[in-house]
Amino acid sequence: ILVASLLWYKQFRADLEETGYEFNPYDACVANKPVVGKQHTVRFHVDDLMCSHKDTQVNDIFEKWLNKKYGKHGKVTTTRGKIHDYLGMRFDFSEKGKVMIDMIEYMAAMVDEFSTKFKPTDTASSPAAKYLFAEGTGKKLGTDQAEEFHTFVAKGLFACKRARPDIHTSIAALCTRVSSPNGSDWKKLNRLLRYINGTRNDKLILSADDLHVIKRYVDSAFAVHPDFKSHTGGGMTYGRGMPMSMSRKQKLNTRSSTEAELVGADDMSTMVLWTKLFMEAQGVEIKKNILYQDNKSTILLENNGKRSSGKRTRAFNIRYFFLTDQIEKGNLSVEYCSTTEMIADYMSKPLQGKLFQKFQKLIINGTLSFVPIACDNRSVLEREFLGKIRIYL
Repeated sequence: ILVASLLWYKQFRADLEETGYEFNPYDACVANKPVVGKQHTVRFHVDDLMCSHKDTQVNDIFEKWLNKKYGKHGKVTTTRGKIHDYLGMRFDFSEKGKVMIDMIEYMAAMVDEFSTKFKPTDTASSPAAKYLFAEGTGKKLGTDQAEEFHTFVAKGLFACKRARPDIHTSIAALCTRVSSPNGSDWKKLNRLLRYINGTRNDKLILSADDLHVIKRYVDSAFAVHPDFKSHTGGGMTYGRGMPMSMSRKQKLNTRSSTEAELVGADDMSTMVLWTKLFMEAQGVEIKKNILYQDNKSTILLENNGKRSSGKRTRAFNIRYFFLTDQIEKGNLSVEYCSTTEMIADYMSKPLQGKLFQKFQKLIINGTLSFVPIACDNRSVLEREFLGKIRIYL
């Protein structure tokens, strides 16, 4: 099966390139071709395609080409209009300037297929309690229950990477437990499914304030895991909703929150730079690629490198100053965001109450925008903690 998929990819790619399509070098499953003055984009996963062009007739012609090329193996079927079911997601383009993405059927099936049966009133106010990262107690799960635990964590991982980023933190923590889950882990999974049971109809709503400005938020929870490793959380937005998120356990131990934040920024760096390169390859100029953090010391390290490094970070691996080089090259800017507005906080720890509700709404369908306050005096940044505003360095 793996060989067949690879052979199909090579054949389909060669056929597209033969007709003038160029593949995005940063995504091997996205191809573009200028047609009647506008860009025709083909995205595909194996043999499932999503194609777009400003002129609908371009897709008509492309559909005929597909059937001529591959119709002998089976008719190429198409869906036209504002609503599309694609790879387990439902895309709704009915409202101009935004897209609504949901996995309502998938989330409902996930809850209904679980061995514990929930009533409509069996819900939870958040995906996880404060003790999410704790190892917990209880006997190790039996073989069947452990397999079910692994299966449903994998189902949640599929969903959180697509239309439900609000469960990403819980799934990230549960992923660290699939090799040897215990009774406490089973309770955590049950709570997550009760939360999904109450939010199964939630939709991810995305729109852009400015396609030329990418905003990312990153935060770290220091030494929260049983082995005292920290946890990185972050995400990207163009203005409304969060199409890309990150929540992961850090791979090394750090000695301070500053170091943990620096590791978190490095964890995010691949996504930060890839997005810029991908969008530019799609023909969109990126004027600002902003990484927001709420730790002044970390920001100074990233901007100044070893010049801001003292005894506590002297022995710190130099690869974490990679961002300093990217800042100097103009590929990235690091800017301050107050803790109360740091939406990445949601991805780094199990928030509760009003702060959880605020950030969950922003991640799913809220507007992440603000009126910036300029600050070009670095000594002010080093001396002052400016409360609830973000600072342009």
